[in-house]
Amino acid sequence: MNDNTTRELPEVITRMKEAYSIWVISHRNFPKVERLGIGQKIELIFLDIIELTFCLSYMSPEQKIPFLSKAITKLDVLKFFIQFAWENKLIPTDKYSEFVLKFEEIGRQLGAWRKGLQSKI
Repeated sequence: MNDNTTRELPEVITRMKEAYSIWVISHRNFPKVERLGIGQKIELIFLDIIELTFCLSYMSPEQKIPFLSKAITKLDVLKFFIQFAWENKLIPTDKYSEFVLKFEEIGRQLGAWRKGLQSKI
């Protein structure tokens, strides 16, 4: 492989990595029981979405639509669990607000990506 053919990753991956960085710091402050329960669940969903969006950058356009739909669904589940953690005072309001803004942006990017692909098919 030629070193000059480095693929630039979609912006949505950068946004997911930023949101995950906020999560890592928040997760460290969870009490142990919650860190191993809901915290671990949130962790796995975050990593699933990052993995899905990374893999999408290497797929053909026809393959991408179902995976984008899956990533969007997982993002919705992640939003639910982050909100649940916030409601149970595991995440401070300022961090929760950051998540909400990041997730809105990520959701728009994933939705636009899917819509753009659907219009080409």
